[in-house]
Amino acid sequence: MKNILIGLIILLFSSCCSFAQETVGVVDKPLALPDCYALALKQSEIIAIDAEKIKEAEGHFLQAFGTLLPHVTFSSKIYSADPATSTNRGSISKFTVKQLLFQGFKEFAAMKGGSSEKDQRKKETIRAQQLLFTDVSDAFYLLMEVREDLKSLHTIERALKDRLKELDEREKLGRSRKSEVVNTQAQLFGVVADIEFIKASEILVRQLLEFLVGRPVSAIVDNEPVPAFMRPESEYLSKAAVRPDVVAAKKAWEVAQSGVIVARSGFFPTVTLESNYYAKRTIAPTNTEWDTLLSIDVPIFQGTETFGVVKSAVSVAHQAELLSSRVLRLAVQDIRDSYVRFESVLLIYQALKKAMSAAEMNYALQKEDYKFNLVNNIDVLDAIQKWQTSKRNYIHSLYEAKRSYWELRVACGETLNVTF
Repeated sequence: MKNILIGLIILLFSSCCSFAQETVGVVDKPLALPDCYALALKQSEIIAIDAEKIKEAEGHFLQAFGTLLPHVTFSSKIYSADPATSTNRGSISKFTVKQLLFQGFKEFAAMKGGSSEKDQRKKETIRAQQLLFTDVSDAFYLLMEVREDLKSLHTIERALKDRLKELDEREKLGRSRKSEVVNTQAQLFGVVADIEFIKASEILVRQLLEFLVGRPVSAIVDNEPVPAFMRPESEYLSKAAVRPDVVAAKKAWEVAQSGVIVARSGFFPTVTLESNYYAKRTIAPTNTEWDTLLSIDVPIFQGTETFGVVKSAVSVAHQAELLSSRVLRLAVQDIRDSYVRFESVLLIYQALKKAMSAAEMNYALQKEDYKFNLVNNIDVLDAIQKWQTSKRNYIHSLYEAKRSYWELRVACGETLNVTF
């Protein structure tokens, strides 16, 4: 019995350890850009608010559609000529069906406006998600950049420490001067200061990404390559007309146009059909089970009220038209600016990539020549400095190119497809 109990305890302990390892593995799993974006979509209050606006627009459509359907009510009334004595008392219980037949096409215009508003809110939500992706990609690649920059500085730090160790040995042998050691130490301390600065920057950028995704961020991994070439600008500009915010502006214009029709319906007559079925009737005429009433209300004079409503609606529609045109022009300009920015950054990135390779080779050659006294220590330190500068510039251009690439994609109304 004792052995069985010990075995159960060991089994339970192993299961707990396995679960803990799995949990830690999930938490420590490196996050890629799509992972961060999916988490940000869940976390963002802006996206949640836009989703509620879609439901609000659906409610407006249902309200407009409800006016076309018959309204059925049940009522019960008691009549008495003398409430104190309850003489001449009677009652009516009836079902009433009321159907609006015509109101100047107001209902159809309201339904069309409600449908357009729903489409508008959907497109606005999509655009909000795209703009959120820009924030996430910027923070993600900034964090990648500072971490790669930190690795680069540590590499330079190790190179300078190795250089300092070699100089110390050469100084003991009388083959190097004290000034060479001090010069190398000064360059090393500068790199150490840069490392501390980048560490502080890493914390700030990581906190920004954590704010967007709503959870702690440890390891991240980048699986998105930099495009090797640019497509013609015309291919990008052709997507401006279908960008979600441009489509949303057009839908807003349609909503405003529907508002003009609704306002003009005030000039038309209203036709209503009302039918009553009496379940109980004790007042005259008692032999009638149902009746029907056709009402036609024709507006003759209401001052300038209706004219004012129409004029205001026409002005709102014209403003929406102008805004739609402006949103399209801004989208085209946004794509052009993003295209030029990415094109220039891509060329810089490709050039700096070659410069970094050349600087790294130059350092290796200078280091080798120093062993044979073909160059002095200043030449080697200069090679290290150039290697450090070119490598850091390359890292900055790499992630600047990736940020600019996704800015161009978002300017065209495109992002990563993720589920959340």
